[in-house]
Amino acid sequence: MSEPLSKPPPSVSVSIIVPVYSGEAYLRDLTEVERLRQGWTSSGALLSIDELIFVDDCAVDGSPDLLEQIAKEKPFVRVVHLSRNFGQHAAIVAGVLHSVGDFVVTLDEDLQHPPAAIPAMLRKVAETGCDVVYAAPDSDVHESAFRDFSSRGYKRLIKWLTGNPHIRSVNGFRLVRGAIARGASSVSTHDTFFDVALSWFTQRVEVVPMTLKDRRYIRTGRSGYSLRSLISHARRLLISSQLKVLRLGALIGFFFVLVSVIGGIALFFLKLLVPESITQHGWTSLMLTVTLLGGLTLLLLGILLEYTSILVMRAHGRPLFALRRAFDLASVSGDVQ
Repeated sequence: MSEPLSKPPPSVSVSIIVPVYSGEAYLRDLTEVERLRQGWTSSGALLSIDELIFVDDCAVDGSPDLLEQIAKEKPFVRVVHLSRNFGQHAAIVAGVLHSVGDFVVTLDEDLQHPPAAIPAMLRKVAETGCDVVYAAPDSDVHESAFRDFSSRGYKRLIKWLTGNPHIRSVNGFRLVRGAIARGASSVSTHDTFFDVALSWFTQRVEVVPMTLKDRRYIRTGRSGYSLRSLISHARRLLISSQLKVLRLGALIGFFFVLVSVIGGIALFFLKLLVPESITQHGWTSLMLTVTLLGGLTLLLLGILLEYTSILVMRAHGRPLFALRRAFDLASVSGDVQ
Protein backbone atom coordinates (compact mmCIF):
# COMPACT_ATOMS: atom_id res chain seq x y z
CA MET A 1 0.00 0.00 0.00
CA SER A 2 1.52 3.31 -1.06
CA GLU A 3 1.98 6.06 1.46
CA PRO A 4 -0.13 9.20 0.98
CA LEU A 5 1.71 12.04 -0.64
CA SER A 6 2.67 14.73 1.86
CA LYS A 7 1.31 18.20 1.23
CA PRO A 8 3.99 20.69 0.22
CA PRO A 9 4.42 23.59 2.64
CA PRO A 10 2.62 26.75 1.55
CA SER A 11 4.56 29.54 -0.11
CA VAL A 12 4.57 32.96 1.52
CA SER A 13 4.19 36.13 -0.52
CA VAL A 14 5.29 39.61 0.55
CA SER A 15 3.94 42.93 -0.73
CA ILE A 16 6.04 46.07 -0.24
CA ILE A 17 4.27 49.43 -0.06
CA VAL A 18 6.11 52.73 -0.64
CA PRO A 19 4.22 56.06 -0.45
CA VAL A 20 5.84 58.67 -2.70
CA TYR A 21 5.65 62.46 -2.45
CA SER A 22 9.11 63.82 -3.28
CA GLY A 23 11.31 60.81 -3.85
CA GLU A 24 12.45 61.20 -7.46
CA ALA A 25 16.13 61.15 -6.46
CA TYR A 26 15.77 57.85 -4.61
CA LEU A 27 13.30 55.73 -6.57
CA ARG A 28 15.94 54.10 -8.75
CA ASP A 29 17.62 52.75 -5.64
CA LEU A 30 15.81 49.40 -5.78
CA THR A 31 18.94 47.26 -5.69
CA GLU A 32 18.29 45.79 -2.26
CA VAL A 33 14.66 44.94 -3.02
CA GLU A 34 15.61 43.23 -6.26
CA ARG A 35 18.57 41.46 -4.66
CA LEU A 36 16.35 40.07 -1.93
CA ARG A 37 13.67 39.05 -4.41
CA GLN A 38 16.11 37.38 -6.79
CA GLY A 39 17.91 35.68 -3.88
CA TRP A 40 14.70 34.05 -2.70
CA THR A 41 13.78 33.04 -6.26
CA SER A 42 17.18 31.57 -7.18
CA SER A 43 17.45 29.60 -3.91
CA GLY A 44 14.01 28.03 -4.40
CA ALA A 45 12.78 29.53 -1.14
CA LEU A 46 9.08 29.37 -0.36
CA LEU A 47 9.17 33.13 0.03
CA SER A 48 8.59 35.69 -2.69
CA ILE A 49 8.24 39.43 -3.14
CA ASP A 50 5.29 39.39 -5.48
CA GLU A 51 4.78 43.13 -5.73
CA LEU A 52 6.43 46.44 -4.97
CA ILE A 53 3.60 48.99 -4.87
CA PHE A 54 4.47 52.67 -5.17
CA VAL A 55 1.64 55.01 -4.18
CA ASP A 56 1.99 58.37 -5.90
CA ASP A 57 0.53 60.80 -3.35
CA CYS A 58 0.29 63.56 -5.97
CA ALA A 59 4.08 63.92 -5.93
CA VAL A 60 5.56 67.41 -6.32
CA ASP A 61 8.54 66.32 -8.44
CA GLY A 62 9.04 64.03 -11.44
CA SER A 63 8.25 60.89 -9.47
CA PRO A 64 5.00 59.93 -11.32
CA ASP A 65 6.66 59.67 -14.75
CA LEU A 66 9.69 57.91 -13.30
CA LEU A 67 7.46 55.40 -11.52
CA GLU A 68 5.63 54.56 -14.73
CA GLN A 69 8.97 54.01 -16.45
CA ILE A 70 10.17 51.73 -13.64
CA ALA A 71 6.90 49.77 -13.75
CA LYS A 72 7.43 49.11 -17.46
CA GLU A 73 10.96 47.84 -16.82
CA LYS A 74 10.13 45.70 -13.78
CA PRO A 75 7.00 43.53 -13.95
CA PHE A 76 6.70 43.15 -10.18
CA VAL A 77 6.43 46.93 -9.69
CA ARG A 78 2.94 48.45 -9.54
CA VAL A 79 2.02 52.14 -9.36
CA VAL A 80 -1.10 53.59 -7.75
CA HIS A 81 -1.79 57.28 -8.49
CA LEU A 82 -3.90 59.26 -6.02
CA SER A 83 -6.01 62.12 -7.39
CA ARG A 84 -4.50 64.66 -4.96
CA ASN A 85 -2.21 64.78 -1.95
CA PHE A 86 -3.95 62.90 0.87
CA GLY A 87 -0.97 62.37 3.19
CA GLN A 88 1.32 59.48 4.03
CA HIS A 89 -1.13 57.40 6.04
CA ALA A 90 -3.83 57.65 3.38
CA ALA A 91 -1.23 56.60 0.79
CA ILE A 92 -0.25 53.59 2.91
CA VAL A 93 -3.91 52.60 3.31
CA ALA A 94 -4.42 52.88 -0.46
CA GLY A 95 -1.36 50.74 -1.13
CA VAL A 96 -2.36 48.10 1.41
CA LEU A 97 -5.86 47.84 -0.05
CA HIS A 98 -4.29 47.22 -3.48
CA SER A 99 -1.99 44.50 -2.11
CA VAL A 100 -2.50 40.73 -2.12
CA GLY A 101 0.52 39.46 -0.15
CA ASP A 102 0.43 37.21 2.89
CA PHE A 103 2.57 39.86 4.55
CA VAL A 104 2.77 43.60 3.91
CA VAL A 105 5.91 45.68 4.44
CA THR A 106 5.88 49.49 4.39
CA LEU A 107 8.96 51.54 3.54
CA ASP A 108 9.66 55.26 3.24
CA GLU A 109 10.10 56.64 -0.27
CA ASP A 110 13.86 57.22 0.02
CA LEU A 111 14.28 53.56 1.08
CA GLN A 112 16.08 54.64 4.26
CA HIS A 113 14.51 51.49 5.69
CA PRO A 114 16.78 48.64 4.53
CA PRO A 115 14.88 45.92 2.62
CA ALA A 116 17.67 43.54 3.67
CA ALA A 117 16.15 43.64 7.19
CA ILE A 118 12.85 42.09 6.00
CA PRO A 119 14.08 38.49 6.57
CA ALA A 120 14.87 39.35 10.22
CA MET A 121 11.33 40.67 10.62
CA LEU A 122 9.90 37.50 9.08
CA ARG A 123 12.05 35.41 11.42
CA LYS A 124 10.55 37.28 14.35
CA VAL A 125 7.07 36.29 13.10
CA ALA A 126 8.19 32.65 12.75
CA GLU A 127 9.65 32.65 16.29
CA THR A 128 6.83 34.45 18.13
CA GLY A 129 3.71 34.08 15.98
CA CYS A 130 3.17 37.85 16.15
CA ASP A 131 1.10 39.85 13.66
CA VAL A 132 3.07 43.10 13.51
CA VAL A 133 6.82 43.72 13.60
CA TYR A 134 8.31 47.20 13.90
CA ALA A 135 11.91 48.14 13.28
CA ALA A 136 13.43 49.51 16.49
CA PRO A 137 16.20 52.08 15.82
CA ASP A 138 19.30 51.28 17.86
CA SER A 139 20.58 54.87 17.58
CA ASP A 140 19.38 58.36 16.66
CA VAL A 141 17.59 58.21 13.31
CA HIS A 142 17.99 61.85 12.25
CA GLU A 143 21.18 62.67 14.17
CA SER A 144 19.36 65.79 15.31
CA ALA A 145 19.01 66.07 19.09
CA PHE A 146 15.81 68.15 18.93
CA ARG A 147 14.05 66.04 16.32
CA ASP A 148 14.91 62.66 17.85
CA PHE A 149 14.17 63.83 21.41
CA SER A 150 10.81 65.41 20.48
CA SER A 151 9.72 62.26 18.61
CA ARG A 152 10.58 59.98 21.53
CA GLY A 153 9.07 62.38 24.05
CA TYR A 154 5.76 62.67 22.20
CA LYS A 155 5.44 58.90 21.88
CA ARG A 156 6.10 58.52 25.62
CA LEU A 157 3.36 61.07 26.32
CA ILE A 158 0.85 59.29 24.08
CA LYS A 159 1.76 55.96 25.66
CA TRP A 160 0.99 57.42 29.11
CA LEU A 161 -2.26 59.05 27.94
CA THR A 162 -3.57 55.98 26.11
CA GLY A 163 -2.05 53.06 27.97
CA ASN A 164 -1.01 51.55 24.61
CA PRO A 165 2.38 49.87 25.28
CA HIS A 166 3.27 49.64 21.59
CA ILE A 167 3.05 53.35 20.73
CA ARG A 168 6.77 53.88 21.37
CA SER A 169 7.63 51.23 18.76
CA VAL A 170 5.61 52.85 15.97
CA ASN A 171 7.51 53.95 12.87
CA GLY A 172 7.23 53.74 9.10
CA PHE A 173 9.16 50.47 8.75
CA ARG A 174 6.68 47.74 9.68
CA LEU A 175 5.80 44.20 8.63
CA VAL A 176 2.15 43.19 9.08
CA ARG A 177 0.17 40.07 8.27
CA GLY A 178 -1.74 40.88 5.09
CA ALA A 179 -5.19 40.12 6.50
CA ILE A 180 -4.55 42.36 9.54
CA ALA A 181 -3.15 45.18 7.41
CA ARG A 182 -6.05 45.09 4.97
CA GLY A 183 -8.56 44.86 7.82
CA ALA A 184 -7.08 47.93 9.52
CA SER A 185 -6.96 49.78 6.20
CA SER A 186 -10.60 49.00 5.43
CA VAL A 187 -11.81 50.75 8.61
CA SER A 188 -9.37 53.69 8.46
CA THR A 189 -10.97 57.09 7.98
CA HIS A 190 -9.56 60.53 7.15
CA ASP A 191 -8.15 61.12 10.65
CA THR A 192 -7.22 57.55 11.58
CA PHE A 193 -3.59 56.86 12.44
CA PHE A 194 -2.78 53.61 10.66
CA ASP A 195 -0.82 52.09 13.55
CA VAL A 196 -3.66 52.84 15.98
CA ALA A 197 -6.02 51.03 13.60
CA LEU A 198 -3.63 48.06 13.65
CA SER A 199 -3.88 47.99 17.45
CA TRP A 200 -7.66 47.52 17.12
CA PHE A 201 -7.03 44.22 15.32
CA THR A 202 -4.09 42.77 17.24
CA GLN A 203 -1.89 43.20 20.29
CA ARG A 204 0.66 40.65 19.04
CA VAL A 205 3.39 43.19 18.33
CA GLU A 206 7.16 42.66 18.35
CA VAL A 207 10.20 44.76 17.49
CA VAL A 208 13.50 44.01 15.77
CA PRO A 209 16.44 46.29 16.67
CA MET A 210 18.36 47.60 13.68
CA THR A 211 20.25 50.64 12.44
CA LEU A 212 17.94 53.16 10.78
CA LYS A 213 19.20 56.47 9.43
CA ASP A 214 17.30 59.24 7.67
CA ARG A 215 19.99 59.67 5.06
CA ARG A 216 18.16 62.47 3.23
CA TYR A 217 17.84 64.57 6.40
CA ILE A 218 21.40 63.88 7.56
CA ARG A 219 22.86 64.69 4.14
CA THR A 220 20.74 67.69 3.13
CA GLY A 221 19.06 68.90 6.33
CA ARG A 222 15.71 68.46 4.59
CA SER A 223 13.15 65.78 5.28
CA GLY A 224 10.33 64.18 3.36
CA TYR A 225 8.09 65.37 6.19
CA SER A 226 7.36 69.08 6.56
CA LEU A 227 6.66 70.61 9.98
CA ARG A 228 3.00 70.76 9.02
CA SER A 229 2.88 67.05 8.16
CA LEU A 230 4.67 66.12 11.39
CA ILE A 231 2.14 68.14 13.42
CA SER A 232 -0.65 66.47 11.44
CA HIS A 233 0.78 63.02 12.28
CA ALA A 234 0.99 63.94 15.97
CA ARG A 235 -2.59 65.23 15.98
CA ARG A 236 -3.90 62.16 14.18
CA LEU A 237 -2.07 59.85 16.59
CA LEU A 238 -3.68 61.64 19.54
CA ILE A 239 -7.26 61.80 18.29
CA SER A 240 -7.21 58.23 16.94
CA SER A 241 -6.30 56.86 20.36
CA GLN A 242 -8.71 56.24 23.19
CA LEU A 243 -7.37 58.25 26.12
CA LYS A 244 -7.30 56.07 29.22
CA VAL A 245 -6.43 59.18 31.24
CA LEU A 246 -10.10 60.21 30.92
CA ARG A 247 -11.00 57.23 33.08
CA LEU A 248 -8.43 58.40 35.62
CA GLY A 249 -10.16 61.80 35.78
CA ALA A 250 -13.49 60.14 36.51
CA LEU A 251 -11.88 58.04 39.26
CA ILE A 252 -10.32 61.13 40.84
CA GLY A 253 -13.73 62.84 40.77
CA PHE A 254 -15.33 59.82 42.43
CA PHE A 255 -12.61 59.85 45.10
CA PHE A 256 -13.32 63.49 45.99
CA VAL A 257 -17.06 62.83 46.11
CA LEU A 258 -16.45 59.90 48.44
CA VAL A 259 -14.14 61.96 50.67
CA SER A 260 -16.64 64.81 50.92
CA VAL A 261 -19.51 62.43 51.79
CA ILE A 262 -17.45 60.68 54.49
CA GLY A 263 -16.26 64.05 55.78
CA GLY A 264 -19.85 65.36 55.87
CA ILE A 265 -21.05 62.33 57.85
CA ALA A 266 -18.12 62.67 60.27
CA LEU A 267 -18.83 66.39 60.72
CA PHE A 268 -22.52 65.69 61.37
CA PHE A 269 -21.82 63.20 64.17
CA LEU A 270 -19.04 65.36 65.59
CA LYS A 271 -21.39 68.34 65.82
CA LEU A 272 -24.14 66.13 67.28
CA LEU A 273 -22.02 64.36 69.91
CA VAL A 274 -19.18 66.76 70.80
CA PRO A 275 -20.17 70.22 69.51
CA GLU A 276 -17.65 71.95 71.79
CA SER A 277 -14.78 70.45 69.75
CA ILE A 278 -15.73 72.65 66.78
CA THR A 279 -14.08 76.04 67.29
CA GLN A 280 -14.48 77.42 63.77
CA HIS A 281 -17.96 77.30 62.31
CA GLY A 282 -18.73 77.23 58.57
CA TRP A 283 -15.22 76.71 57.18
CA THR A 284 -15.31 72.88 57.21
CA SER A 285 -18.83 72.81 55.75
CA LEU A 286 -17.77 75.18 52.98
CA MET A 287 -14.69 73.09 52.07
CA LEU A 288 -16.74 69.87 52.06
CA THR A 289 -19.33 71.49 49.80
CA VAL A 290 -16.65 72.74 47.38
CA THR A 291 -15.00 69.30 47.37
CA LEU A 292 -18.33 67.57 46.73
CA LEU A 293 -19.32 69.88 43.87
CA GLY A 294 -15.81 69.78 42.35
CA GLY A 295 -15.71 65.98 42.59
CA LEU A 296 -19.15 65.64 41.01
CA THR A 297 -18.12 67.98 38.19
CA LEU A 298 -14.91 66.03 37.52
CA LEU A 299 -16.74 62.69 37.72
CA LEU A 300 -19.50 63.71 35.32
CA LEU A 301 -17.02 65.38 32.96
CA GLY A 302 -14.86 62.24 32.93
CA ILE A 303 -17.89 60.05 32.16
CA LEU A 304 -19.01 62.44 29.40
CA LEU A 305 -15.55 62.59 27.82
CA GLU A 306 -15.12 58.82 27.93
CA TYR A 307 -18.53 58.38 26.32
CA THR A 308 -17.49 60.89 23.65
CA SER A 309 -14.24 58.95 23.17
CA ILE A 310 -16.25 55.76 22.56
CA LEU A 311 -18.32 57.57 19.92
CA VAL A 312 -15.13 58.88 18.30
CA MET A 313 -13.68 55.35 18.16
CA ARG A 314 -16.91 54.14 16.57
CA ALA A 315 -16.73 56.98 14.04
CA HIS A 316 -13.14 55.97 13.25
CA GLY A 317 -14.41 52.48 12.46
CA ARG A 318 -13.02 50.53 15.41
CA PRO A 319 -14.37 46.97 14.98
CA LEU A 320 -16.13 44.95 17.65
CA PHE A 321 -14.00 41.92 16.76
CA ALA A 322 -11.70 40.65 14.03
CA LEU A 323 -10.72 37.19 12.80
CA ARG A 324 -7.08 36.15 12.56
CA ARG A 325 -5.82 33.90 9.83
CA ALA A 326 -3.78 31.11 11.42
CA PHE A 327 -0.81 31.27 9.05
CA ASP A 328 2.31 29.48 10.27
CA LEU A 329 5.73 30.64 9.10
CA ALA A 330 7.55 27.82 10.88
CA SER A 331 7.48 25.61 7.78
CA VAL A 332 9.44 28.18 5.78
CA SER A 333 11.53 29.64 8.59
CA GLY A 334 14.63 28.02 7.13
CA ASP A 335 14.15 30.05 3.95
CA VAL A 336 14.10 33.36 5.83
CA GLN A 337 17.75 34.27 5.32
